[in-house]
Amino acid sequence: MLRIKSDPNVCIGCGLCRIWCKVEHSPSKNISKAFKPAAPPTLSCVELEERGCESFASMCRHCEEPLCVYGCITGAMRKDPQTGLVTVDRSKCVGCWTCILMCPNGAIVRDERNGYTALKCDMCLERGFPSCVEHCPNDALVIEEVEDV
Repeated sequence: MLRIKSDPNVCIGCGLCRIWCKVEHSPSKNISKAFKPAAPPTLSCVELEERGCESFASMCRHCEEPLCVYGCITGAMRKDPQTGLVTVDRSKCVGCWTCILMCPNGAIVRDERNGYTALKCDMCLERGFPSCVEHCPNDALVIEEVEDV
């Protein structure tokens, strides 16, 4: 199973992970258009945590036992048995926010621009490789293979 790992020893807190996540999830997928004043706001699935002079990116951990999936009343949250990725079928999400309450990592946000549905890291499935990892200038984000957590 693949996961994104953040290394606080090399993270400089620049926030480019958040920016590229926003670009990837924007309708245009273009950095110059994603931040235009007329463009609808795009959320990031990445949070930048800072403690003193240490910083690191935080996103969905795609848990082995995902509480968000167990708490989802409509089946919108699911864990793919092949890849181990926890995803949201936004067409099934009714915005009850049980997944947000259940997530121990605070990795799910409310997407108010798309009918109040849940939004979380999807490892950029559409593009095949996480944009945050690709654009991290210090290689503070890496993809790692995880057996069991």
